[in-house]
Amino acid sequence: MNSIASPVTTTYRDAMRMALREALQRDPRVFLMGEDVGRYGGTYAVSRGLLDEFGEDRIRDTPLSESVFVGAGIGAAMNGMLPIVEVMTCNFSLLALDQILNNAATLRHMSGGQFSIPLVIRMATGAGRQLAAQHSHSFEGWYAHIPGIKVLTPATIEDARGMLWTALMDPDPVIMFENALLYNLEGNLAADAGPVGIDRAIVRRSGDDLTLVTYGGSLHKTIQAAERLAEQSISAEVIDLRTLRPLDMETVLKSLAKTHRMVIIDEGWKSGSLSAEIMARVMEQAFYDLDAPIERVCSVEVPIPYARHLEQAAIPQVETILAAALRTVKNHV
Repeated sequence: MNSIASPVTTTYRDAMRMALREALQRDPRVFLMGEDVGRYGGTYAVSRGLLDEFGEDRIRDTPLSESVFVGAGIGAAMNGMLPIVEVMTCNFSLLALDQILNNAATLRHMSGGQFSIPLVIRMATGAGRQLAAQHSHSFEGWYAHIPGIKVLTPATIEDARGMLWTALMDPDPVIMFENALLYNLEGNLAADAGPVGIDRAIVRRSGDDLTLVTYGGSLHKTIQAAERLAEQSISAEVIDLRTLRPLDMETVLKSLAKTHRMVIIDEGWKSGSLSAEIMARVMEQAFYDLDAPIERVCSVEVPIPYARHLEQAAIPQVETILAAALRTVKNHV
């Protein structure tokens, strides 16, 4: 009789470290590089201990030049390696935008398929840590605009553990946005947890009255809001997009066809946002399924403030999600 191993209790940070370690063990072509990933163990301690285990050839500290080490990652990927490049925060990734947009995203197309770019770029994103505007923005929606790359937003311990290897096996460059507030998230992880798909959204909570669409750091706030709605006998379905490019609208529209109401929660700014794209696609493809206007809960259109009370006021919170949901349900019955 086979025994089933018990789940292990871990954190999002440790799950990501497990994923890195497994990738390094599985394939000698895998290496990690970035600012402070080696001796310091990573700005968010994700790579702590990996330098001692795998050595300097595979855990590489880089100069403070995002354009240089992202470009080096692209070159390594073109030559058969499987690089994982860590950019400390998504704000700093703008210093490597030429490499990401004009090179990584285009080379497979421009070479007629002769080159693949199996590059994974990891970066922290999101506000809530009092690190001010240069370290706290959410640019996932910007990168989701770019053809030729995939954009992932792991929001659970399972996805933090399982998405990396799948991303490394993809012939296109993949960007993983890790909301920094999630690193201390604790939960259970199956002892045999393996790779996770990177092309589909998932229903995190079933419901019949309202669809709440979100991703990344806003997922857990959205689930809390759904629990608060349940106390008022409102059944909310929560969709975790997980992947922002390609965008799985099939799962979103299937939920809308059941609930007929939608709120989109997006930590990006509202103007030109991912939430705007989802809203537009709903209007194009499922307008007559709507029984009420779509609501959006986004960050206030200011640089993220340093002061804690202002920072908290600037980004989506459980209360603002709850208020938008109640407006959608109660004002349009």
